[in-house]
Amino acid sequence: MDTLTITGLRTQFQTPKGPLPAVDGVDLRIPKGTIVGLVGESGCGKSVTALSVLGLVPPPGEVVGGTIDFWGQDLRRCPEQELRRLRGNRISMIFQDPMTSLNPVVPVGEQVAEGLRLHLGLGRRAAKARALDCFQQVGIPDPAGRCGAYPRELSGGLRQRVMIAMAMACQPELLLADEPTTALDVTIQAQILQLMAQLRREQGTAILLITHNMGVVAQLCDYVYVMYAGEIVEEAETFALFRQPRHPYTQGLLRAIPSLEGGALTPIPGAVPELGALPPGCRFCGRCPKETADCRERHPALETVAAGHRARCLHPEE
Repeated sequence: MDTLTITGLRTQFQTPKGPLPAVDGVDLRIPKGTIVGLVGESGCGKSVTALSVLGLVPPPGEVVGGTIDFWGQDLRRCPEQELRRLRGNRISMIFQDPMTSLNPVVPVGEQVAEGLRLHLGLGRRAAKARALDCFQQVGIPDPAGRCGAYPRELSGGLRQRVMIAMAMACQPELLLADEPTTALDVTIQAQILQLMAQLRREQGTAILLITHNMGVVAQLCDYVYVMYAGEIVEEAETFALFRQPRHPYTQGLLRAIPSLEGGALTPIPGAVPELGALPPGCRFCGRCPKETADCRERHPALETVAAGHRARCLHPEE
């Protein structure tokens, strides 16, 4: 059984002009002990997908369809009290913006210790010791001194490491990591990625890694989902995706990766379409160098193009 199975997930935001489909029919699975990448440009629905899993989509957003199966339990049908017991315990999330996710009037060490007391039943002394150990694991200098600091007294990179320590403290079964290495220098990035790999290896934690960094995906992920304009447009094992991408959008993302040989990068022209004015055909139309009249009229389905490899394209390339 998979740790998490998402089927037909649809999340909308209500606006005066009508509903905006931020996540539109997404299927995604994360087997136990695997790291699955969810990649795409900003605004394509990656973060909303993760927030939908935890029931944390902010108003006026709402999950309107699909199932979110966590070890056989549909999280959409869970009462709020049960979701609160799961959040930060069996399911944790590293949020993208630590400044708005941390309590500004509580020392950061106490925020980590509070979750340990609540979910694991640790006493104050044991929770504080465990929080200190978590700070050391994520590379926070002078961890004992930083435990008493407030979020405003820390740099952006340190706040991000506090968020990672908080998410990993209870050794969750599922970790949703939304751009976990944002604002960190390359040395700390490598350390955090190593920690995530260690959590997967030693605890069997399943991880959904949300990122736009294809290099991180290549280094860490077992399987990859590529998201565009609220839909999954390609999915495959990591090696297969990098070796033979079949959707033009994925190909564009890979062409934009800097190489050791240098040279100019190849950007993807245009921008992601507005969710309130999606084209009737393929949503990548207008940016795709291979589009045809057929693409502008027919909305493609996500279909198998090779063993374990699916793409949402009328003309998937070999």
